[in-house]
Amino acid sequence: MDQFMEHTIKLAANNVKEGGQPFGAALIKDGEVIAEGVNQLHVRHDVSGHAEMVAIRQAQKQLQTDDLSDMTMYASGEPCPMCYAAMSYAGIQTTYYAQSAEDAVDAGLGKSKQVALDLQKAPSERSYPMHHMPLTDDSHNPMQMYKKRHNQ
Repeated sequence: MDQFMEHTIKLAANNVKEGGQPFGAALIKDGEVIAEGVNQLHVRHDVSGHAEMVAIRQAQKQLQTDDLSDMTMYASGEPCPMCYAAMSYAGIQTTYYAQSAEDAVDAGLGKSKQVALDLQKAPSERSYPMHHMPLTDDSHNPMQMYKKRHNQ
């Protein structure tokens, strides 16, 4: 195990000792830890407070950028769909993780796997129902407003 994965495992273990879940993450650039995080659900009562999300927020705030494409994510556990999406939006190209989604299920932390499976279904077949309500008036369409603004 390399030093950065050891670091994230220590973050995760310390978080468990403090009453949290076993997740830690670190963003690495040029051999240096730029940002890190642990799962903060138990402290902040924020379902988006996953270790990877905390690290991404910290790095973006510190560097004043949305582009983290020159960084590598190390995570103690396989990133959930939300974290995967955030890493993708941030441009992170490479992620290493120690424990799989199956390991999380075995530990009693199966929500991530459930969400991943649910997202493979058509919207109408998912556990959490979503209903499409298309806009009928283009004059107040935010997508069209954005398109016009950025295509000039």
